[in-house]
Amino acid sequence: MRAIVTGQVGLDKRAYLQRVVDLGGTRGDAIDLFNIGELMYGEAPDVRAGRILDLPISRLGSLRRAAFKDVITRSHPVADHPHVMVNTHATFRWRHGLFSAFDFDQLELFSPSMFICLVDNIEEIHRRLHSEHTIDATLKDCMVWREEEILATELMAQGLGCREQFYILSRGRHQDTAETCLRLVTRPDMRKVYPSFPMSHVMDMPDVLEEIARFRAALAKHFITFDPADVDEKLLLDRAIAAARDGKDFVETAAHAYGGRAGAPAHRLPVREVLDIAGDIDGQIYMRDFRLVDQSDMIVSLVPELPGGVPGLSSGVERELHHAFEHAKEVYVVWKPAKSPSPFITETATRIFRTVDEALAWFEAKGMLAPPATLFGA
Repeated sequence: MRAIVTGQVGLDKRAYLQRVVDLGGTRGDAIDLFNIGELMYGEAPDVRAGRILDLPISRLGSLRRAAFKDVITRSHPVADHPHVMVNTHATFRWRHGLFSAFDFDQLELFSPSMFICLVDNIEEIHRRLHSEHTIDATLKDCMVWREEEILATELMAQGLGCREQFYILSRGRHQDTAETCLRLVTRPDMRKVYPSFPMSHVMDMPDVLEEIARFRAALAKHFITFDPADVDEKLLLDRAIAAARDGKDFVETAAHAYGGRAGAPAHRLPVREVLDIAGDIDGQIYMRDFRLVDQSDMIVSLVPELPGGVPGLSSGVERELHHAFEHAKEVYVVWKPAKSPSPFITETATRIFRTVDEALAWFEAKGMLAPPATLFGA
């Protein structure tokens, strides 16, 4: 596959995509990676690191075209370069305002087969942006920029005939998604799954959380998964609300396990700034999770049994299941409670299982699991 990988400034895409390339190398899948920003600096030796966006837009456009021309030359013929990733941006929001970061004529010459918009938790974006650049961007700025980048990337994909090969992919909160990205680029025929499970109202139930973690890991082992928990600013918002209740002006966030440099110091965020994006957090979760369902072949939902025999069926899970059903996706439910599921579950589910192992055994019998040779880390 020939993938255009976009994402806002502050993602550290280069390091993430290099991990994907290195991982592919250990599996016999060579991937050519082209970093447009790096190539632009190569065309402009007079520009100091981190300052290229301060150039006039006209020169930025010339440097970008020169860099992309180099990519087109070095990545053809296609037969000799079957797996290529181009690390770039769809938009820039900088001192010049908002402007595009691509040219359709050059994209057509490159002949992409896939577009991936990489995203991350907004506190991580904010931390990297402020530690690596001089621009003063608020959390609200970062949230808006992420929406713009997703939309512009989707429009790029549509314009290049890749409407069905546009994906939103998180770089991961508690798990590294480099494996997912590698499979997406080199094993695109693997089944794509949206794992659905309760989140916010089980946060104080460690046994349920452990069961959910095992469920997520089991699916990630056998499928390309788009996990909604990899981006969840609700956790940040909850901490800010608690801090405000205690009269605190700041909330500290630690760098995520896969979010950046090891040993990075805690990042302080103004409580008021976090509370100001509460509506953006809810709106983007609502939009993004449905988009993740849309880009999947099927949804697999875990409904755990909560204390008292109550089914762990949140409103979010119900909406995701119904959305998947209405959009002709395969809908599978692992129902753990002793209490029988309602008709709203049984009438919309393709199949209901009692355990995750039962579901995986059925998937294997139906030939839905990838062959063992393609299961990296199996």
